Amino acid sequence: MNYISTRGQTSPHTFTQAVEAGLAPDGGLFLPDHLPSIADKLSSWSVLSYPALASEFFQIFAPEISADEWTALTAEAYSRFDSPDVAPLRKLDDKTFVLELWHGPTLAFKDFALQLLGLLYKRQVKQSGKTLAVLGATSGDTGSAAIHGCMGQEGIQIFILYPHGRVAPLQERQMACTGASNVYAIPVPGFFDDAQRVVKECFADSGFVSRHHLSAVNSINIARVLAQCVYYIWAWLRLPESARSKVEFVVPTGNFGNVLAGWLAQQMGLPIDSFRVATNQNDILHRFFSTGEYRQEEVHPSHAPSMDIQAASNFERYLYYMLREQPDRVREVMAQMKSGTPIHLPHVSSSFRSSRMTDAQIERCIAEVWRQHGYVIDPHTACGFTDMRPDATSVVLSTASPAKFPDVVTQATGNEPTHPTLDALKALPLVTHPLEATAAAVKEFIASHS
Repeated sequence: MNYISTRGQTSPHTFTQAVEAGLAPDGGLFLPDHLPSIADKLSSWSVLSYPALASEFFQIFAPEISADEWTALTAEAYSRFDSPDVAPLRKLDDKTFVLELWHGPTLAFKDFALQLLGLLYKRQVKQSGKTLAVLGATSGDTGSAAIHGCMGQEGIQIFILYPHGRVAPLQERQMACTGASNVYAIPVPGFFDDAQRVVKECFADSGFVSRHHLSAVNSINIARVLAQCVYYIWAWLRLPESARSKVEFVVPTGNFGNVLAGWLAQQMGLPIDSFRVATNQNDILHRFFSTGEYRQEEVHPSHAPSMDIQAASNFERYLYYMLREQPDRVREVMAQMKSGTPIHLPHVSSSFRSSRMTDAQIERCIAEVWRQHGYVIDPHTACGFTDMRPDATSVVLSTASPAKFPDVVTQATGNEPTHPTLDALKALPLVTHPLEATAAAVKEFIASHS
């Protein structure tokens, strides 16, 4: 299998090459050149552990890596999760299940992809003998998960940009209190979209990318999206058979990578009936799926900061399919989006619907779920608990531990959520490297530290 760019001006890459590049040289995002069917594998996969399932899945998409090596990679990637199920499926009632995706080292769903991606980078450095500069932007959880996948690894320097003052305090501490000498937590002015723009501008400089062996750790890296496909398969296989006939996955969404992974799994034959894109008050994706118009507006800080996004990076991959896999049209529409021009787009799939929540509704939802089920959710997960389909089984993706957002959760439930990993961070000094939100500033910093 090869990987092609959504913009059609990059030669096909192998999986390993696509992971190393992160962003395609033409500015597009990598996708598999075809989506294989997994429908005939689901029965045999139902008895596998989570690491074994991940191994079997990745062997389809990266045959250049041996089955034995995939088995070792996935076993190591998920060995640091604190649940034997890795992604436990919690039943709240007969129609509602919660997929807990926060049992990894940084207590957020990004660990599923980034623990594995860190090992792929380690493998790459060992095989090539070249050092690697890993660059990414985060609205909160991606940065800490990426750092914890790469910190302390010889030959790798990791640089993470995030909007100053606009991530949760504990999210920042997970990035800036590691004590690892190869980690650079970089606050920049503005919002996540500003940090992401700088990252893309850095990758647009092909000479700089080549000189510093730059690789992208954001969800623009195809390995991240593929790794996230696995937990949809895992969750569906763990539902009671009576609940599988009509399933809606409810996905708190900001950058679109999480729900895109589920949609790709559906296109490969996983029998998911629908998806609900659950947004906060920064509801560009809700507006798109409701009206067909993609219009960027001002970002408003919220209780769910990881979703405070108006330029959803992974939307380009979905756009590629919406535009019937025509790279020239993708280039045209992406240029319009970059200019801020509102665009109207066709729906390629009837599988999607959407919802939104304000901060006030998030607080009420956390309180209500606590009262009804004795179950505590974080503000991002809360966005999913609305507008449930009465005719379907709902699987809500719980994307972060409530302990990462103690202020909001305490206000809603009267109880402060804690976690020993996070408690230990509170006494440590922050080590950050503030920069201006420009590609020039970031490139100069990387050049002097890699």
